[in-house]
Amino acid sequence: MRILLAEDDPLLGDGVRAGLRQQGFQVDWVRDGEAAERELRGQPYAAAVLDLSLPRMDGIDVLQSVRKAGVALPILVLTARDAVPDRIRGLDVGADDYVVKPVDLHELGARLRALVRRAHGRPSERLQAQDVVLEPASRIAYLAGVAVQLSAREFDLLHILMLNAGHVLTREQIEQHLYSWGQEVESNAVEVHIHRLRSKLGADLIRTVRGVGYVLLRERASEP
Repeated sequence: MRILLAEDDPLLGDGVRAGLRQQGFQVDWVRDGEAAERELRGQPYAAAVLDLSLPRMDGIDVLQSVRKAGVALPILVLTARDAVPDRIRGLDVGADDYVVKPVDLHELGARLRALVRRAHGRPSERLQAQDVVLEPASRIAYLAGVAVQLSAREFDLLHILMLNAGHVLTREQIEQHLYSWGQEVESNAVEVHIHRLRSKLGADLIRTVRGVGYVLLRERASEP
């Protein structure tokens, strides 16, 4: 799950990025408001963590700008501004959640997963399609009740497909969700991960839509 972190404090930003990466997030980190606005307008992040006290452009202005532009991804405000009026203003201009520093990084990860889950209309943390169950918090997948060993990238790909079950995702969309800045993407990487998921979870779970992309099927396709 790829997210944007906008934080100008180098120590805090490095710590948050490292902590979220340990929980399976792919994190792109910017250090000023103008960069945050540009990335939020131009990249398909699953969610964003936004500090309000950013140089070059205040976080509140970033929120107002991207919401006015129609950017709908979940945005969690992480800030030292703990006054009630600040919290109210942040929420009113478009924040989906508001957390005051310091914050436990596992709580931050849980809040991000909840925001992404709700954005996809999924009320439960546990995702299920056919005989496959995915638990994002523990990063464990089950097939017919038995845990299946997946690589980190395989798990992330399955998570993205299950969040969007029934909807076709192009290879480019999948790559944008799987890889953060600076990560090399081999031309056939998505195809390789899809093949491995099929071999571990069943050939009928993920369908190739020729010339378009891939779709995860909630139910097994009926026989013709």
